[in-house]
Amino acid sequence: MDHLWEIFSYLILGLIQGLTEFLPVSSSGHLTLGTAILQLPEEDLTFSVLVHGATALSTIVVFREDLLHLITGVFKKNEAGEKARKYVGLIVLSAIPAAIIGLSFKDQIEGLASSSFVGAMLIVTAAILAISQKVKSKPRGSVGVGASIVIGFAQAGAILPGISRSGSTIGAALLLGISRTDAARFSFLMALPPIIGANLLEIKEILGNDTAIVDSPISVPYVGYTLGVIAAFIAGLAACKWMIKLVKGTNLMWFAVYCFVVGVIALIM
Repeated sequence: MDHLWEIFSYLILGLIQGLTEFLPVSSSGHLTLGTAILQLPEEDLTFSVLVHGATALSTIVVFREDLLHLITGVFKKNEAGEKARKYVGLIVLSAIPAAIIGLSFKDQIEGLASSSFVGAMLIVTAAILAISQKVKSKPRGSVGVGASIVIGFAQAGAILPGISRSGSTIGAALLLGISRTDAARFSFLMALPPIIGANLLEIKEILGNDTAIVDSPISVPYVGYTLGVIAAFIAGLAACKWMIKLVKGTNLMWFAVYCFVVGVIALIM
C-alpha cells in the first residue's frame, strides 16, 4: 500500500509540475504545497531534476520551429541572421538577473520553501496578474534591450517559491506595452536557459552529495519517477499550448483569483 501511495504521489507531483510550470500560478509553490498535502518528506532532488527536465523538453517541443529558426539564423549573414542574433542576445541578457540572484542566494531561497511563505507569495502573484490585466499599456512594439532587462528581473523575482515565473514575465511584458503574442513567446523561450542551468547545478549537487545518491538500486522508485516524468512532459505540453492561447485572447484575472484563494488557504493551513 505504501509503495502504491509513493507511485501515486510521484504521478501527482509530475502533473502539478507540468501544469504549473507554464500556467501563471507558480510551479515551485505548488510543488511545496503538494509535498505538504501528500505528507511527503523533503523534496526529492533527483525527481526535481527529472520533472524540470521534462517540462523544459515540452517547451522545446512546442517552440521547436522558433528554436530551429533561431539556431540556424545566428549563422546567417543576412537581415534574418541579424534579427536571430539580436533575439538570442535578448534571451541571454534576460537570464543574467536570475543567474546572479539564484547563485548568490541559493541556500537562503531554498530555506523559504514553507507553506506559509508560499501562501504569501501566491497572493503577491495574484496582485501582479491583476495589475497586468487592469493597467492598459499602449503597444510599443516587440521586446528590446530595456524590456529584456526588466522582464529578466521579473523572472529573477520568480525564484522565490510562490511567485509565478510566467505570470511575472508575461505581466511585466504586457505592462511594458509588448504585444500578447510576443510576451508569451519571449516568456517561454527566456525560461529555457534558467531551467537548464538550474538543472545542471542540481545534477552537480546530486553527483557531489553522497546522501543524494541512493545506494541500493532496489530502493530507487523507478516506476514513480517514470510516471512522474511522463506526466510532467504531457501536462507541460498541454499547459504550454493552453497558456499561449490564453495570453493571446483571454483575460488572466481568473488566475489572479485562483492564486489569491490558494494563497489564503495556505496561510490558514
